[in-house]
Amino acid sequence: MPHGVLHRFEAFLPVTPATPMLSLGEGDTPLVSCPRLAAEVGCGELYFKLEGCNPTGSFKDRGMVVAVAKAAEQGARRIICASTGNTSASAAAYGARFGLAPLVVVPKGNIALGKLAQAVMYGARIIAVDGNFDEALDIVKRVTETHPIALVNSLNPHRLEGQKTAAFEIVDELREAPDLLCLPVGNAGNIAAYWKGFREYHQAGRAKVLPRMMGFEAAGAAPIVQGAPVAHPQTVASAIRIGNPASWRLAVAARDESGGDIRAVTDDEILNAYRKLARQEGIFGEPASAASFAGLLQLARDGYPLAGQRVVCIVTGTGLKDPDTAMSVPGDLVETAATIEAVERALIG
Repeated sequence: MPHGVLHRFEAFLPVTPATPMLSLGEGDTPLVSCPRLAAEVGCGELYFKLEGCNPTGSFKDRGMVVAVAKAAEQGARRIICASTGNTSASAAAYGARFGLAPLVVVPKGNIALGKLAQAVMYGARIIAVDGNFDEALDIVKRVTETHPIALVNSLNPHRLEGQKTAAFEIVDELREAPDLLCLPVGNAGNIAAYWKGFREYHQAGRAKVLPRMMGFEAAGAAPIVQGAPVAHPQTVASAIRIGNPASWRLAVAARDESGGDIRAVTDDEILNAYRKLARQEGIFGEPASAASFAGLLQLARDGYPLAGQRVVCIVTGTGLKDPDTAMSVPGDLVETAATIEAVERALIG
């Protein structure tokens, strides 16, 4: 049986008879109910969509399979992206799968090791520039203007087409759209993609309601909240360390049309949510993905009306993407001699 978003949602995607229908098994990620956390924040139902279960460990795979398939259909030989990590991993994997040479441009010293390792193993040519993501994206846009290389950042509309399929899956599983959708905002394509997906399912009669889109930027990289680009974005959440989002306008439209909001969460709030998800629910997301739950906790503290609401938080990538941050969090690690007596003392405390 065929798997992947190209097959499952073909009727909602820009698929033609010439589109290569390859897949790495992306999509169909778990939607996990967390009633204890729902009670803690005071909402009716709370679910986490685990996008880290995609083939390269992040939500980027949904959009990348469509973008790369369309690039192959149009005769591209090479693809290129700028990335803080997840896009480069996904582009490299799908470039390998579709037989297109992947080129990635990353900010030097500002990419999590787990993500860089993926791009290396998938065979991408990696260019590390002495600058931030926004500068890297400007460079790759200019490269594609003068060279026959397909751009697969979220400026490519096929990326958002693929990413919207997560909204379809949420509705299919819950048999309705949630009241609130909480998700991190970095380059801002994902909030626009989810909104597009919910609207399309609503128009097709598969959902009766539309959710309020609640996006959360990191406080040190919050251009939409501040209303101006951030020249030097800073946050522990490297995946959303972006100062001038490519999909800024689309994100604002999703917020306004849905009656939602885009807020900022601090690094302390992000790391608190990061630990709480792992230690109370067994959900290990990368720091950026914890911004969605950090935002929900902030809404609860601020008295936002959550009673009786069905809420879905998006966990955008697996925690294994950023092992350095995980290992910097205080843990309960004891080293001891390899004897039963020593281990018993350590276990008992």
